[in-house]
Amino acid sequence: MNPSLHFTLPTWFNSALVAGMKRGIEKEGLRMQSNGHASKAFHPAKLGSKLTHPYITTDYSENLLELITTPKATIKDALDMLRELHVLVHRSLEYGELMWPLSMPCMLSADDSDIPLADYGTSNIGRLKTLYRSGLGVRYGRKMQTIAGLHYNLSVGDDLFNKWAKAEVCTDLQDFKNKKYLGLIRNFKRLTPLVLYLLGASPSVCGCFLTGRTHDLVPLDNAKHTYYQPNSTSLRMGKLGYTNSVQKELDIRYNDLDEYIKGLRRAIGTPFADFTDIGVDDKDGNPVQINDHILQIENEFYSPIRPKQVTQSGETPTHALQSRGIAYVEFRAIDLDPYSDIGITTATACFLEILALYCLLSESPDLLPDEEQYLADNVETVVNHGRKKGVRITTEQGEQELHEWIVRTLNEMQPIADAFDEYHEGNDYRSALALMQGKATNPNFTLSAQIESDSRRLGSTWKLGQFLAQKHQNELLGYAISNENAFNYANIAIQSFADQQQLEREETQDFYEYLRQYR
Repeated sequence: MNPSLHFTLPTWFNSALVAGMKRGIEKEGLRMQSNGHASKAFHPAKLGSKLTHPYITTDYSENLLELITTPKATIKDALDMLRELHVLVHRSLEYGELMWPLSMPCMLSADDSDIPLADYGTSNIGRLKTLYRSGLGVRYGRKMQTIAGLHYNLSVGDDLFNKWAKAEVCTDLQDFKNKKYLGLIRNFKRLTPLVLYLLGASPSVCGCFLTGRTHDLVPLDNAKHTYYQPNSTSLRMGKLGYTNSVQKELDIRYNDLDEYIKGLRRAIGTPFADFTDIGVDDKDGNPVQINDHILQIENEFYSPIRPKQVTQSGETPTHALQSRGIAYVEFRAIDLDPYSDIGITTATACFLEILALYCLLSESPDLLPDEEQYLADNVETVVNHGRKKGVRITTEQGEQELHEWIVRTLNEMQPIADAFDEYHEGNDYRSALALMQGKATNPNFTLSAQIESDSRRLGSTWKLGQFLAQKHQNELLGYAISNENAFNYANIAIQSFADQQQLEREETQDFYEYLRQYR
């Protein structure tokens, strides 16, 4: 992927080929008490069962909501559904609770035990989900698991792949798609610094998040209890955030699907001394983690992007990939946009789709450990110093000035933005690219700079978060959902309780026996 070579669209490409694109969004967000601390209340009953509800669940903690849209044909449809889910949440919040709008958490107590694990009921699958979260807690601490982000899931239509495969005289369509999706993933990893600079929105944290952790953050002047790294972009994606040093050594590669699956399975099957020392059960024989391996399950592998296939009942993610290939990619390196009531704007969504197509259609050589190492160094540089004038990163062409590299790369994406707008008969994609170009040339326009500036003005990042949380709640409670949709959502919530109860009624196997077999 050589930014000095001018990108051109392939001769077989035309704008109608973007028609088959589908996008879905998974958005996490902490429930916050009115006093600014993370909520200790149970998941609101009006929202249904978090085990079986298809759109509203919890992630790590009982208070960390996860809202999931279905795959949609347009960005507008995806954002509309995400907004409706937010409205349902705000209508069901009790005790003066709000939804915290930032990726890094609101106030936490010093004690990890104050962060309640999500409780999925008494079925074996529900208890296993809670046990997995217990394992994450004993391995990495519960605070890390309160960090929220947004996943943007994107699939490219078969029309595009068919035309491309025909141009390259390839007859096995799924194999062709697997190769091209992996190429997209490798290029996204190369461009992660660009994503963190443009979309990073976690330059500061509440001091309570740092309790008991070594760090090099400094107090933000005039801002109480707020710590930051000058010129940082996304602390969530750095060493303080959702990363883990154990996984750095895994060498999971994205050059071939079988190789990727084998790498993940190797990690799930390999014990790790530190986790063995914790023990799989506590002194009373109660399980505290699923196993003592590098990964308990596939989902524990943290990566800025993942290849995905829809799983069927009882199927693991790698089995789904192995049997049916890659169906879509999951972009994971995205902080919540705290200025948006739903955590993401149309401009960000448009930009991610331009970026995806650019990564897909650009040359993508194999990604090997040496390159992975300097890419990881690039991420750490941009996380901590991305807005600093003259900051440099390493590329295939050697060292480059970050902001110049971003400007050049964004300029190459112009024909893709044009193609999207030609098909959709609008200007959203070109506007989104222009917005990102402005941020590339002026770091003060970035979300991270805005958050730093507003935290200073208001007296802390917490005060900024509280102000935005209240503002978003007021806006969302004024939003109308059609009677038909409201009725459907109410039925889904009721049905989800019935589904959970049925699972629990039909459970015949003792959990410890179930877990022994699973292990």
